[in-house]
Amino acid sequence: MRNSFLLVLMQTVCQARSRCQANSMLAAQADRVMALGEWEERWQDDKIGFHQPHVHKMLESNIDKVLAGRTGVRFFFPLCGKAVDMKWLADMGHSVVGVEIAEKAIRQFFEENNMTYSEEPVPTIPGAKVYKSSELNISLYQCDLYSFSSSTEGQFGAIWDRGSLVAINPKDREKYASLIISLMAKDCRYLLDTLLYNPELYKGPPFFVPNDQVQRLFGNSCDVELLQSADALTDRQRGWGLDFLTENIHLIIPKSS
Repeated sequence: MRNSFLLVLMQTVCQARSRCQANSMLAAQADRVMALGEWEERWQDDKIGFHQPHVHKMLESNIDKVLAGRTGVRFFFPLCGKAVDMKWLADMGHSVVGVEIAEKAIRQFFEENNMTYSEEPVPTIPGAKVYKSSELNISLYQCDLYSFSSSTEGQFGAIWDRGSLVAINPKDREKYASLIISLMAKDCRYLLDTLLYNPELYKGPPFFVPNDQVQRLFGNSCDVELLQSADALTDRQRGWGLDFLTENIHLIIPKSS
């Protein structure tokens, strides 16, 4: 009995230390703010090292867990950029809705994939536009992400979040999580990509998002599972001053009521 008590105590102490360490590391970036205009400037200046010209390997390797046998799934891409993943999914027969602040990114997506598209205003979001593919079921909204809601396009059966949660200002994460949860249909499967590194060495973005914060953000209403972890350190990140970078993929599913 005494040994069991000591084991539980040690586990509790280790967990508390781990939380304290994570909170300390989060504090290093807590006040970091990127204005929407700064993101648009990055696109205008072609400073888009975050863009990948190929389908994300972790999406490919986990797509069966996201689809779960379903066809014709409605995918949501927050802060979509010009991700080629969108066309890859649409080519499979799924529909895609994305949100992106930079008009250049949206136009480049269609043009680089040799797709024709229409452009029209969004009555429910002042100043917003929606660009729709003529060939595939892809609609991309040019607007502030927080102006978008389920009243715009309903809820979704899947979400692919690569470069979104890690890009928003750290102070906005709870607001972001609330929006994402509101966009999740009952059968939604949300694939989330996060990064672990020493935030005292690099100010971001992309920002450091520890696993326990993912649990805190989504765990009350969703089941959270860590599917995959991989060493993602390249010369680009070494140039930021980092000595390690771990990429994590989480599967987040609404809890059954």
